[in-house]
Amino acid sequence: MDGDLGDFLRSRRARIQPEEVGLPSHGRRRVPGLRREEVAQLAGVSVDYYIRLEQGRGPSVSDAVLGAVARVLRLDDTEQAYLHAVARPRKQAGRPAAPRVRAGVQSLLDSMERTPAFVLDQRMDVLAWNALADAVFGYGRTGPAGRSIPRHVFLDPASHDFYPDWSAVAVQCVAHLRMLAGHHQDDRRLTALVGELSLKSDHFRRLWADHPVRECAYGVKRIRHPVAGLLTFPYETLAVAADADQNLLVYTPDAGSETEERLRLLASWKATPVQTSS
Repeated sequence: MDGDLGDFLRSRRARIQPEEVGLPSHGRRRVPGLRREEVAQLAGVSVDYYIRLEQGRGPSVSDAVLGAVARVLRLDDTEQAYLHAVARPRKQAGRPAAPRVRAGVQSLLDSMERTPAFVLDQRMDVLAWNALADAVFGYGRTGPAGRSIPRHVFLDPASHDFYPDWSAVAVQCVAHLRMLAGHHQDDRRLTALVGELSLKSDHFRRLWADHPVRECAYGVKRIRHPVAGLLTFPYETLAVAADADQNLLVYTPDAGSETEERLRLLASWKATPVQTSS
């Protein structure tokens, strides 16, 4: 995605004030935060070299230089990994148009009878799920667009009711998608997804321009289910070792919690056969 490196670096130097790193502010500034010249000085590189880096003209940039820039801009581990990915993009082998989840992974999903679980790909598309995830999220009752988490969050008005903390979920979704986009810059479908969301959602477009980068490996998510009511899920994200672009998400309610009881009732309701009149 053209311009990602420069936009990312500009967004990160804008959040650091000169006085925070021991530099005089010299009164009013035309740009917020650090100037390019100041980042170059603090990182120990020439101004021309840093400018070329921001312009995406530094494909041979070393780990040492990227590390110095990351230190100056106070990047966390996830942001540093993103910086390396967008500064030195690698051509990746072509992937099948329709990624498949191995039978063993589906069996693992199906064995999780008390926890909703599903598999995501590098575009945040849900590829496979178990019965309880279907009961909570309805993946079996929707088409591919409905199984795209970014599309659901930003293009489906019902998501605002489904996620009581919608604003936080939206930021988290964009931050994770931005991280994925940095590591999969040659993925045309991912680029098209970002373009679609930017065109159709003003909120997505504003968040994307802020360049949040975060890996959503674990946390807590609240869901307002139309039948079960409010559900609170701690979740964990696990990599599928044999499929580098797939991750297993498991939503595990706290033992003895109201969510666990509501989930049990939801599972029973889902399993009850529908009676038809003869």
